[in-house]
Amino acid sequence: MNLLCVNCVTAAPFPANQHLSSRAYTVPSRRNAPSKAPASFDYRLRMRGGKKPLRFRVSNAAIETRRSLAASAGEGQLTKPSAAMEQLDFERGVCVPFRKYSPETVRNTVLKSRGAIVSLLSRGVEIVWSLGLYWSTLAYDYFVGRDEEVVSDRARQLRNLLCDLGPSFIKAGQVLANRPDIIREDYMNELCILQDDVPPFPNQVAFNIIEEEMGRPLEAVFSKISSQTIAAASLGQVYRATLRDSGKEVAIKVQRPQIEPIIYRDLFLFRTLASFLNGISLQKLGCNAELIVDEFGEKLLEELDYTLEARNIEDFLLNFEGDPTVKIPLVYKELCSSRVLVMEWIDGIRCTNPRAVKEAGIDVNGFLTVGVSAALRQLLEFGLFHGDPHPGNVFAMRDGRIAYVDFGNVAVLSQQNKQILIDAVVHAVNEDYVEMANDFTRLGFLAPGTDVSPIVPALESIWQNSVGKGLSDFNFRSVTGKFNQLVYNYPIRIPERFSLVIRSLLTQEGICFTLQPDFKFLEVAYPYVAKRLLTDPNPALRERLIQVLFKDGVFQWKRLENLIVLAKENVTKMNSNPAFQAVDTQRSRELQVSRKLDLTDTIKDGARLFIFDEGIRRKLILALTEDSRLHIEELVDVYRLVEDQIDIPSVAMEVARDFPTVIRDLMLSWSDSVLSDR
Repeated sequence: MNLLCVNCVTAAPFPANQHLSSRAYTVPSRRNAPSKAPASFDYRLRMRGGKKPLRFRVSNAAIETRRSLAASAGEGQLTKPSAAMEQLDFERGVCVPFRKYSPETVRNTVLKSRGAIVSLLSRGVEIVWSLGLYWSTLAYDYFVGRDEEVVSDRARQLRNLLCDLGPSFIKAGQVLANRPDIIREDYMNELCILQDDVPPFPNQVAFNIIEEEMGRPLEAVFSKISSQTIAAASLGQVYRATLRDSGKEVAIKVQRPQIEPIIYRDLFLFRTLASFLNGISLQKLGCNAELIVDEFGEKLLEELDYTLEARNIEDFLLNFEGDPTVKIPLVYKELCSSRVLVMEWIDGIRCTNPRAVKEAGIDVNGFLTVGVSAALRQLLEFGLFHGDPHPGNVFAMRDGRIAYVDFGNVAVLSQQNKQILIDAVVHAVNEDYVEMANDFTRLGFLAPGTDVSPIVPALESIWQNSVGKGLSDFNFRSVTGKFNQLVYNYPIRIPERFSLVIRSLLTQEGICFTLQPDFKFLEVAYPYVAKRLLTDPNPALRERLIQVLFKDGVFQWKRLENLIVLAKENVTKMNSNPAFQAVDTQRSRELQVSRKLDLTDTIKDGARLFIFDEGIRRKLILALTEDSRLHIEELVDVYRLVEDQIDIPSVAMEVARDFPTVIRDLMLSWSDSVLSDR
């Protein structure tokens, strides 16, 4: 059977038994996405067994043909997605070939179960009664004029109510804790303490599930297993065990019994209720309430399928392959199923214990730099990031590495989204607030066609107040607090993937503050971004570097010097981590790249731009001669900053290797110009 690749229901040209990445990324043809779906999409599927990704194009006509064939063949799962789901897919620019959620799938699953109507009615009455009583108290508070006085009590009451209503509502509360576009900040703060911790279900029930999923007795697989749960959450619980075959310690994650029907039933009821709230949602958020439920439902069902989590772990292992500063646990896929996950046990130090981190001999500055760099690599480089890096999921290894566990909640950013995020950073640096507001539209925060002019002054105020006194005064919590007020007052919706980004950054900043109270996140993040801009060969980043270095057509010498200083600072801090110092000295070539600011590709690309791009050549010549003088002094200052970072023989070798290609391109460019003149 062929794998049905991507949610637009197109058959992939290879069999399903080939191991594939759990994500495929679309490559947008234009920077500004049109308001209607394009005629075709380009897809890149990364083969797990090989190095090169497989690229192919799928047209919308082919998609519709496949849907028609699927319908005629009676393939019930290949129904056309809802308008809300299609909007989500288009916004993300990311294909999810292993999608479990669609409104039709949820409805069919719920209605075909025995006693479905009775179960829906009883659960619906329970939900409406509980929420109705709560909303009636809010209405009474407003009517008597004491609504502001009892906010803290009502927020606490809401948190307890969600806990009583079960796992679906606990998860919904955790999502709302990161959605200032939906609820006000004081309620968000209360829901932030909403924890997954719930009483564990009986060990024997868990052990029976493990045996049922593995098809073998427990003692045949494990030589020992903990008698108590290590952690219990709303969807499952974790045990520590030892594999009989290898003697290696593992963590076993077991799903709660009979939880899937409960989740499906609640999602069906959520979406039914959302259909009555579309008018309010369109007015307040600029989108249908159904779309918000679809975002939530898709992520919840992903967390419910542990085979997807196993694939996520494999993706993270592949992304951080060869990185000596990051530890991702191995996953034992042969022991995993949709309800049981077995992965390597991580014996690390909790990041909430700064004393233990220091006693282990770990340089805190170096470790924090590693952590921030790993987070930014996930966000801006890989486009696949950990969505729940709370202190229980992030550890410091004794050799200085940072370790992650629990990959059920991850999010994906398309290449287009990553580029727009970098655009937003560039626009912030250049103080171009109109384009920053347009970036919000391109990322899905604002509906297409929204007038951004009222938002521009608010964005300028937020940014100026946050960094006006320098990086030392910047922190994400203060910025998000101001941003929360903005999104609550304007028709701004925070897409679910970006709510995870915000939560991830806030949580990791909190961990950094625990280890080092005077930690400055941007003082670490900016050097990483500077290094990426200076060293990454991605053409899109090269374009952003040019945008940063030229402001109003004038070359920014000081900005270039600052970028180099910041990038060197990132390399220096990374090198202070013991994980780098423990690397085998035989890997000297790899280590050199890590210990130095490798500008070889940047120099080569800069030379090619100077030769072939007339506009860049003119700008650079003007930069060297502006104000009626030669800027030799600035050029010398830049060279002094990078002279210890450049391996002259290596650069010369690379230039010599590319010389024939440059000559060929130069001749082609010359011939094109001659022909165009004629």
